[in-house]
Amino acid sequence: MKILHHPDKADIQLSSVLYALSDPVRLFILAELRRSGERTCGDIDVPVVKSTLSHHARTLREAGVVSVRVHGTQRFLSIRTEDLESRFPGLLTSVMNAYEHSGEPMIINAE
Repeated sequence: MKILHHPDKADIQLSSVLYALSDPVRLFILAELRRSGERTCGDIDVPVVKSTLSHHARTLREAGVVSVRVHGTQRFLSIRTEDLESRFPGLLTSVMNAYEHSGEPMIINAE
């Protein structure tokens, strides 16, 4: 099984986090995780193909925004809230509150 790289808390870079948070699909994924906690990739209803969802999950993981836990064939995603709050106090809360109150669709249409 391939070992998934998660940056150490001290190695999480602001520019990487901001890049990961700049995509509407990734913001939607984070909003779902924030609302319901840890979820498998397959449980997040995003109208993109599996490979695209994997790409977004990898981008979030490599930026240090989410943690991915492998259990059998499933990958469980959870937000690294404590690590992000420690590195960049208030950033995640501010971005997610702005996203949720922005009027952007919470469900992304594939069309």
